[in-house]
Amino acid sequence: MGNPADTRDVLQALQQSWRHEVEAAATYRLLAEQERDPRRREILRKLVAAEETHAGRWAGRIRDLGGTVPDASTVKPALGLTLQVASPEVVYRKLEAIESRGLAADEALASGLDAESRAILTEISADDREHAKILRVLAGPQSPRSALDLILNRERHVSGVNWMSDAIYGVNDGLGAVFGIVSGMAGYTGGSEIVLVTGLAGALASALSMGSSAYLAAKSQREVYEGEIAREKAEIEQNPEEEREELELFYQLKGFTEEEARTLVARIRERPEHFLKTLVQEELGLSETTFPNPWKACLSSTVSTAVGGLIPVIPFFFTRGTPAVIWAAILSILAHFGVGIAKSLVTTRSWWISGLEMTLVAVIAGALTYGLGLAFAIH
Repeated sequence: MGNPADTRDVLQALQQSWRHEVEAAATYRLLAEQERDPRRREILRKLVAAEETHAGRWAGRIRDLGGTVPDASTVKPALGLTLQVASPEVVYRKLEAIESRGLAADEALASGLDAESRAILTEISADDREHAKILRVLAGPQSPRSALDLILNRERHVSGVNWMSDAIYGVNDGLGAVFGIVSGMAGYTGGSEIVLVTGLAGALASALSMGSSAYLAAKSQREVYEGEIAREKAEIEQNPEEEREELELFYQLKGFTEEEARTLVARIRERPEHFLKTLVQEELGLSETTFPNPWKACLSSTVSTAVGGLIPVIPFFFTRGTPAVIWAAILSILAHFGVGIAKSLVTTRSWWISGLEMTLVAVIAGALTYGLGLAFAIH
């Protein structure tokens, strides 16, 4: 380190590392102040203390090399406005990504440092890997979700009713699509036999489309879940101690003491398969009992969509013209209200609000498509 230029480069690198630690400490401190859960708040405070210790070690090394430690008051928390407006889960995942990028930067930095600085960097990097794992735990389970799950979550989805929700949304899709076709064709033809043919064709097309889509979506989702479990299994084989510590953290966040969590995880580890299942459940929110069955999803969606699609067509089996159009509208509106009520079975929404919402959708869709048919009929 006799070369002044080399010393300057090392000092700049150490000052950057110091700044990273001070920034992290400020970020975790702000999160701790915002956190309402005392267990999570205590974990964040430990992170603050660790980052401050890291910053102190870098500050000492900077002074040893004759450098000047920057003013800590000039360092602001990471993420800026994101800390104020984003959900805690998003914030923790972003911080985990920052920690991971910092580890990559540390590896690049190591080659240009002197032996003593490298030793400090090695110890701090080990702590930072632990911090990234803690942030992943704080962020909570993360697993892929289907579009249907997203829809139902907006209505406070109740778990355990996937097949029922598939059926309900299948009926809704078939009913809505074919009612639109029937309304439009009724407006265009005045309710001739063409409405029956197009309605049946629409019902068949909708059923096949929904069934195949449900099958492929469930199959893809299951493959993703199985891939996540395989990766978790590989992580356990490669870093069993890290995975043990991670599961202990999950239990501590649930209210267990460190000793209780350690004892519980030790018992779970006695059975490797049970350890994998537990870790997957806690970290990813996955359980084999909740894996989607592609064929069940296909059958449920196909049949329910076909049933929904046939409802607007039924009157045209028995009559034609205006009476058929009126009966098709009445049946479809009543069916939409029924679907709305059924939706309340898999959500916590009021049955009459859900029913009226679906009825309003039916009336608007029917009026628009019927008007479009009339517009094309007028030459």
